[in-house]
Amino acid sequence: MTYDVDAVRDRFPSLASGIAHFDGPGGTQVPAAVADAVRDALTSSISNRGAVTAAERTADSIVLDARRALADLLGVDPTDVVFGRSATQLTYDFARTLAKTWEPGDEVVVTRLDHDANVRPWVQAAEAVGAVVRWAAFDPGTGELAPDDVAAVLSGRTRLVAVTAASNLIGTRPDLPAITELVHARGALCYVDGVHHTAHRAVDVAALGADFFACSPYKFFGPHCGVVAARPELLDRLRPDKLLPSSDAVPERFELGTLPYELLAGCTAAVDFIADLVPSEGDRRTRLARSLAEVGAHEDRLRERVEAGLAALPGVVVRSRAARRTPTLLVTFEDRSAVDAYRFLAGSGVNAPAGSFYAVETSRWLGLGDVGGLRIGLAAYTTDAEVDRLLDGLARFTGES
Repeated sequence: MTYDVDAVRDRFPSLASGIAHFDGPGGTQVPAAVADAVRDALTSSISNRGAVTAAERTADSIVLDARRALADLLGVDPTDVVFGRSATQLTYDFARTLAKTWEPGDEVVVTRLDHDANVRPWVQAAEAVGAVVRWAAFDPGTGELAPDDVAAVLSGRTRLVAVTAASNLIGTRPDLPAITELVHARGALCYVDGVHHTAHRAVDVAALGADFFACSPYKFFGPHCGVVAARPELLDRLRPDKLLPSSDAVPERFELGTLPYELLAGCTAAVDFIADLVPSEGDRRTRLARSLAEVGAHEDRLRERVEAGLAALPGVVVRSRAARRTPTLLVTFEDRSAVDAYRFLAGSGVNAPAGSFYAVETSRWLGLGDVGGLRIGLAAYTTDAEVDRLLDGLARFTGES
């Protein structure tokens, strides 16, 4: 198989602008097929879900199709898939619900590597019930969060560990199966933030050992909403706050109010788009794995080119150093501001933003405070020519006095 990046790019209307997008970790560009699916749902004869009228059946079909699509993407059963406004909103909802089962003195573990959406909800939920928060720290020199780092803060009172599948700031991909095995040996649950990971690698929630796995379709070519996949027996025993007449079935009991049908139609289209990035035979799950393997190889090759180019520039410090990582690099400058680099690159049509990107604990642990650095994110649609533009722009920036 050969990955044809030019053919992929032709399916993204926004890329015709000529802007080089290295800002995918904050949200990818959207292919025409996804926008068409959203429009078609909005302009169809549609109502609230039901089985009597055609409009009701349209809404029901959209929801069921979206559950099947996300199930194929994540390797779970469709009934394990919960939709919400965002991964942050869903994590807050699950944190509040799980905290009902905690007692004073119980312990919750969060990490310095995580986006704040997988930190603050747990910290605040623990504080509300008198549970203790323990912090797992990563090595700031290597960017690695080792299983031993998590094991060091586990105890018999640990009830939940919240950990990322991939850092949205420095790209580190911890050894999740090893971490979740340690967590489960203590009888605790593991809530995994897979938002950044899902865009770059095939996901098998069971193989990772995640009890809960959160992701955001807008990070992999879809619309703005959130998804959590969870083991059905867990969903069945959790009792979230909900309206009295709302369904108590799983997963509907976790989906507050009417679902955004048009966005769910876009989610299905996004998953189908990924499955067809590399034309091949087989069911959707099989095609997704093949496409993501090819995309991963493409992104990793470009990442190596960027790293080699950055190594030749004066005063550039690359903070992304883990052995396993996504094609995402955090860069700082010895005598210059990352924000200035961001603005300089933007002036030449290269989008590589600066900041901590809500990974405030990670940024602080690296000694960067809340300022962070310049984040360079490669995506399925990134080309060699765009990498050349990025490196040329940074060479000009670092060469200026």
